[in-house]
Amino acid sequence: MTDSPAVHTLAVDAVTVGYDDRVVVHDMTLSVAPGAITAIVGANGCGKSTLLRAMARLLKARTGRVLLDGTPIDTMPSRDVATVLGLLPQTPVSPEGIAVADLVGRGRYPHQGWFRRWTAQDDAVVEQALVATDTLDLADRPVDELSGGQRQRVWIAMALAQQTDVLLLDEPTTFLDVAHQVEVLDLLTDLNRERGTTIVMVLHDLNLAARYADDLVALTDGRLYAQGDPADVVTEQMVRDVFGMAARVVPDPVSGCPLVLPVGRHHAPAHPATDGEDRPTAPAAEAPRAQRVG
Repeated sequence: MTDSPAVHTLAVDAVTVGYDDRVVVHDMTLSVAPGAITAIVGANGCGKSTLLRAMARLLKARTGRVLLDGTPIDTMPSRDVATVLGLLPQTPVSPEGIAVADLVGRGRYPHQGWFRRWTAQDDAVVEQALVATDTLDLADRPVDELSGGQRQRVWIAMALAQQTDVLLLDEPTTFLDVAHQVEVLDLLTDLNRERGTTIVMVLHDLNLAARYADDLVALTDGRLYAQGDPADVVTEQMVRDVFGMAARVVPDPVSGCPLVLPVGRHHAPAHPATDGEDRPTAPAAEAPRAQRVG
């Protein structure tokens, strides 16, 4: 997993997408930074997963286009897409009774063909993916018997085994305790830094997103609120507008990235210095300097 990847571009151009008669993402335009880690954040129901599914062409855009290397992704052959772009969906389903190693091995399928069969290199890639996700000792166990956290790490191993240059992950830390959340995000960071893999992931934890992302995309009500460096995007005003929550934003003492501290009804300061609201008048509360839409 050490070969340098090709540089691929992924962009969303005026995309509107939804389910049946319900529109979830409205006229979205954004570009993914090649070779970087992009995190998509926002409140529940704001369109994060829907946007990621459209990027992976699991949902067809009603208007606009998703472009992979400048080509509309829905016009490309499936195998061509699968060798460039890998996806870990939010709730993947495994075949009944399949063993862990066999499931992870399915990540190699896009690399197979009429004249290329399973090789020792495929075995090595699968083993590397299992080791990287701390699931090698589970290789012979049925996926059905695993805990939620173990199963999530196995799915991530399958995504790693696909060895794509662009990796989309929908809430990769779901079902994981905090230690494994950090381990998975460290693993993805290693993959990005050592191989240059472009990573786009939906995250619920805003503080982890701010710590691990190079580029942060904030959505609200199916629209782009802001995109840019987490230091510019994560402000008290953004937290209020996107999550409907009063918060303080301070430097993370570990990483120096923005750290969001929710206020809540029971922990609000007795005499806050405010400008007429429950947030301090300070540069941190100003509108983000990142790309702001609306």
